[in-house]
Amino acid sequence: MSARQRLVAGNWKMNKNYQEGRDLTTDIIRLLQPTEVKVVLAPPFIHMKSVSNIIQDMTHLYLGAQNCHQEEKGAYTGEVSASMLKSTGVDYVIIGHSERREYFGETDGLLAKKVAAVLANDMLPIFCCGEKLDIREAGTHEALVAQQLKEGLFGLSAEEFARVVIAYEPVWAIGTGKTATPQQAQEMHHHIRSLIARQYGKELAEQTTILYGGSCNPSNASELFAQPDVDGGLIGGASLKAEDFVAIVNSF
Repeated sequence: MSARQRLVAGNWKMNKNYQEGRDLTTDIIRLLQPTEVKVVLAPPFIHMKSVSNIIQDMTHLYLGAQNCHQEEKGAYTGEVSASMLKSTGVDYVIIGHSERREYFGETDGLLAKKVAAVLANDMLPIFCCGEKLDIREAGTHEALVAQQLKEGLFGLSAEEFARVVIAYEPVWAIGTGKTATPQQAQEMHHHIRSLIARQYGKELAEQTTILYGGSCNPSNASELFAQPDVDGGLIGGASLKAEDFVAIVNSF
């Protein structure tokens, strides 16, 4: 088994009202056994302080955010800065999720600024990359992911990059009922690790946690997580049910 940090992050997306979020968090705590896997809960912004308070004494349970603004403060109505997130106890911030790229037009240049803001506020970015179906079918998916990493992350120093988690999202497998086969997941994760090795060296590449983010669920998690370059998952729908989410955490 790899010595890399194993991590499972639950991205609630735009789901759960305030009380439902509290209930889900307490249910996860009730079901979660002691584990060496880092478990990250990434609820909507309204839940940040509440979830932070609930999990504060839990080992291996961390608070994540789904996004942040690249600027520290200012006249950006409706946005939340990295320093605001940090002040509520956030540990991880998801940057560049496929839905942010698709629906909000976030570019890799913008994402590089967001990564910098997260790191400057002593939090850890979970940087998302991945391809849509047309790119996969055209056979240019490896080149696209290479471009996303180059423009979004590879401007970082080695010391900065060492704090980054990467999540590979086969966008064609999110919310479609399709799942990349374990072999397809492994191929892309290996490709990502080879790109990191080329940029920063093999040692840092071997230390980098790379998550799979494409419709992972209790029935397929074990086979996906058994792949040598898959270090965990960025979980969407299955993170909204405590039993399913904890079952995924226990899939290693």
